[in-house]
Amino acid sequence: MKLRTALRGAVAIAALAPFVVPIVAPTMADAETQTGERGRDGEVKIIYWQAPSIMNPFLSGGTKDAEAASLVLEPLGRYDQEGNPVAFLAAEIPTIANGGVSEDLTSITWQIKPDLKWSDGTAFTSADVVFTAEYCMDPDGGCAQLAKFEGVETVEALDELTVKVTFKEPKPNPYLPFMGGQSPILQAAQFAECMGARAPECTDANFNPIGTGPFTVKEFRPNDVITMEANPHYRDPSKPAFATLTLKGGGDSAAAGRAVLETGEYDYAWNLLLAPEVIANMAAAGKGTPVSAFGTLVERIEINLTDPSADLPEGERSTLTHPHPILSDGRVRKALSIAIDRDLLVEIGYGQAGRATCNVVPAPAMYASDNTDCMPQDVERAKALLDEAGWTDSDGDGIRDKDGKKLSLLFQTSVNAVRQDFQALIKQWWSDIGVETELRAIDGSVYFGGDPGSPDTFQKFYGDVGLFANNFDGTDPEAYLAAYTCEKIPGPESQWQGENINRFCDPAYDELIAELGRTGDLNERGRIAKRLNDMITKDTDIVLPLVDRGRVSAHSNSLGGVILNTWDSELWNVADWYRVK
Repeated sequence: MKLRTALRGAVAIAALAPFVVPIVAPTMADAETQTGERGRDGEVKIIYWQAPSIMNPFLSGGTKDAEAASLVLEPLGRYDQEGNPVAFLAAEIPTIANGGVSEDLTSITWQIKPDLKWSDGTAFTSADVVFTAEYCMDPDGGCAQLAKFEGVETVEALDELTVKVTFKEPKPNPYLPFMGGQSPILQAAQFAECMGARAPECTDANFNPIGTGPFTVKEFRPNDVITMEANPHYRDPSKPAFATLTLKGGGDSAAAGRAVLETGEYDYAWNLLLAPEVIANMAAAGKGTPVSAFGTLVERIEINLTDPSADLPEGERSTLTHPHPILSDGRVRKALSIAIDRDLLVEIGYGQAGRATCNVVPAPAMYASDNTDCMPQDVERAKALLDEAGWTDSDGDGIRDKDGKKLSLLFQTSVNAVRQDFQALIKQWWSDIGVETELRAIDGSVYFGGDPGSPDTFQKFYGDVGLFANNFDGTDPEAYLAAYTCEKIPGPESQWQGENINRFCDPAYDELIAELGRTGDLNERGRIAKRLNDMITKDTDIVLPLVDRGRVSAHSNSLGGVILNTWDSELWNVADWYRVK
């Protein structure tokens, strides 16, 4: 069996505004396989080479944490494999046509399915939804998903099964709060004492959340393994088909791929960040099947605009108090960007599962800028920019300096073979223009973990530049782009939570985000989103996009019902998985 070289595109723009959104049912596996007793198929085993460190996505910006949590915690609605919104805890997706979205676009009203139960047997009500909003919007809490609540004025319970979200001004895209795996509902009773600054202290709730999803946590061992059991109160008595689930974390991408494709030890392997020929060789063993799709996942370098020096007092490193002594100069950032050969990175790291990009938002097409400013590689221009910025090699050692300071950077990322290859190549290209680069690889479980006490998280950003990939739920990038507004900067006062790890703060950018939030015309939304993309890429180079990545995962040949989804959690339909007989 060989890996397909052409990846399926999954771009849907029909869901971009409430007045045009189609309502579709979730894609289900064959009905014959979905009947029978809950737990009839025994155990299912999942492997993530980045181990989850918390089961609360509001306290982590890491994909691996949000996806692990999605097995237990659910939103009101999700996005299917084509990017279409589908109801989960809600009875239907609200629209103007069905009365769920107000004509003036200032509110969205959700009707909750009746008789839903939490895994402890208590009733799920609108009070839990209201509480979740209050939890994330608490100014002292440092919610990692605060961008989902951009422009929200109030969230109120109209009755036990009805929730109304009111926006400060017309919101053409009201599907931000409570939509997708990054914005699930927490049980108010369990998290009541975990508001504000106390949120990270609630270890039991954060590790063992009570949920409405198909599984419940039996044991959570941070950065290692999670064992789960079927939720006895799940709303479909025939699901999940598996009685237990094990999610093993850690190791590396190659080991995860082998565990599914070669040995058959595991049933599902997430995000195989491996060279195409490596995956093809593994798949030839015949134990499993790679699955792939393009979405909005972009491998990029993030630039720290603040000083991460260990010489600064704790609490002042990587904060606005101290601008970065090198990277505050846009000419240096531009030089770093154009010194990179993105086409070679694609060839070495992804083959046809990747494409070079200068955009942080590569899709859908209506939101993708025509920005090609970062290509092709231009070493001579990069050198000229550094000359212009005053960085010269005064002592002939090959490293530029200025005012007695070397042009030296700490480049960090998570442990992964492809990323370490990228680091090595980029280090050489930067060396060619006179930049000294120290490489650091951090275990992904820690790097993407969000522990406010750890010095190694990507939010704390105690490096100069960082490499990782990111994407957004659904097909509309509003919340994703809003992550770069001033209020999303992580720091001690927000428990080091927040998505604006660059510490970028531009009132003009914030104003344009607000304009996007109140703009209904799809063409105009596309124009604004492209402008926002360009502001953080080619205009300022605070983000250096590298590769528009196709997501490649794998499942065993004995696992049925798997539908790869690049627009939501990969584990979005785990309730529909079953064992092929």
